[in-house]
Amino acid sequence: MSRRRRVLPLVLLLVLAGLAGCASVPESSPVQVLRRVGDGDAPVLPPGPVDGSNALDLVRGFVYASGSSPDRHGAARRFLAPEAAEWDDGTGVTILSEQFDTVYPTSVDPEADMRTVRIRGTSLGRLTPGGWFEAAQSPVQIDVNVVRRDGQWRIARLPSGVLVRMSDFRINYRTVKTWFVDPVRRVAVPDLRYLPGTPARAQAARAMELLFAGPSTALQGAASTMLVANAQLRGNVATSPEGALIVDLTQLGDLDEGGRRLLAAQVVLSLAEVSVGRVRLLADGAPLLPDRPDLIRDDVASLVAEPAPPTVPALVVYDGRVHQLNGGQLDTALPGPVGSGELGVQSAASSPDGRRVAVVAGGPRRRLLVGGAEGAATPVGLEAGTLTRPSWGPTGSEVWTVLDASTVARVVLDADGNPRTAPVDATELTELGPVQDLRLSRDGLRVAAVVRGGLYTAALARSPDGDVAVRNVRSLRPADLGEVVAADWRAAETIVTVTRRADGPVSQVSVDGLTWEVLPGSNLTPPLRAVAAAPNRPVLVTDQSGVWAFAGGDLQTWRQVVGGAPDAVPLYPG
Repeated sequence: MSRRRRVLPLVLLLVLAGLAGCASVPESSPVQVLRRVGDGDAPVLPPGPVDGSNALDLVRGFVYASGSSPDRHGAARRFLAPEAAEWDDGTGVTILSEQFDTVYPTSVDPEADMRTVRIRGTSLGRLTPGGWFEAAQSPVQIDVNVVRRDGQWRIARLPSGVLVRMSDFRINYRTVKTWFVDPVRRVAVPDLRYLPGTPARAQAARAMELLFAGPSTALQGAASTMLVANAQLRGNVATSPEGALIVDLTQLGDLDEGGRRLLAAQVVLSLAEVSVGRVRLLADGAPLLPDRPDLIRDDVASLVAEPAPPTVPALVVYDGRVHQLNGGQLDTALPGPVGSGELGVQSAASSPDGRRVAVVAGGPRRRLLVGGAEGAATPVGLEAGTLTRPSWGPTGSEVWTVLDASTVARVVLDADGNPRTAPVDATELTELGPVQDLRLSRDGLRVAAVVRGGLYTAALARSPDGDVAVRNVRSLRPADLGEVVAADWRAAETIVTVTRRADGPVSQVSVDGLTWEVLPGSNLTPPLRAVAAAPNRPVLVTDQSGVWAFAGGDLQTWRQVVGGAPDAVPLYPG
């Protein structure tokens, strides 16, 4: 989205307001450009304003048309008077929930040819020029000046930026992942982005723009990029006669072999999101990877941060014991004290590879113990009145919990499994209130937390000397979720929650808060108290009768896997 040279004076105010119902938004030879990617046919724009529309309907039609982004939102510009021609649509997109009003803020003279129309609704957040979404669910009202000439109303003044209804955004934009780097594990990790769906042939060029924009603000400090600040393309991306997309980069700085392979992974994976199957990746006209001038996704798949394999069984804490859950059925308890009942286990977590188990033991004061899957468990020196269920990092070498809902702690294990506590700067999170649940994402870059009944995400910023800080805390869908009880990661970009909502106690929300979906609730008996989720696995929850599993399918119903256990806690590795 391009920026205009001049921003019009704002006559519209974006302020918090209560919602009310009314009328119802080099040295080598340069690459030869054989065919530019991005020169597709011009899309058909939605219709413009209807002759004779009143001012309120005109502004409503403008919001509807703003979902179409081609030609600098050409469809929406048809609703503008000549004096609004310099409208700056490149400063970002505000996404509205479906219901919004267009009303007159004051009484109007029916003979007047100039009026103010107020757009009133709920903002879900903002799509930035870099293509990422920043959640900010709140009431919003905006005033627009309209003018009548020759019997037709048009918008004379409006603020910079675009208003789009969520339904129109879904139709006109596509979700993609732009890939960056976990600087600690040196693997590729995804970051959600949104691209206009048309023109289709511009997608590859736009995907590269998103990559050059760097990690989203939500991941700053946690993810990095192998593209240095002054890196750029030598020319437009183009397609070779053999069908490979030619991407020629320059000013890459001093990259070692590992850095070049990570950069290749970033480019190839990001372009695969827009259906580019093969990439000819060059640096100043020469192959970035000398041994492989053309790359496909499989060539870089080993550099992707993968979740735990589904072969590692789920666990269920039940009656003070840790049991395996195999094939959707409760299996035998784990050996040793974690499965015998002597520890009175309250919650637990297995490492991603299933070789280690962390448990919260009962008693007057809760204790965190860590051991092997054979059942032995060693106290790690953390005790408190309450401990949240443990959560493992992706390497299986550290486990996190929260003491007394106020102190985030982590335990680091050496190669021999010896534990030591390590500090975490979680002030940004804990200052919001009591932390009731905390889960590390399976790529290790974020946490999802339930704080004072709200769902929050944050980035894990790690310094070279091993310090860890919780940064960039975001609140997700507070008005829709209501009071959240527990949460877990279904994928790197999706969180599943259980809430106090009677009409939909289980829902999932995107990591950036843009999308929210209520899962079917048939067979469940609220209130719910626990949830476990993982990629390619059924969602597990605990209701008043036990543990239930939901895998989707035609019936869209929950199936009970553990009965008579309202206090059971299910969990997947991680």
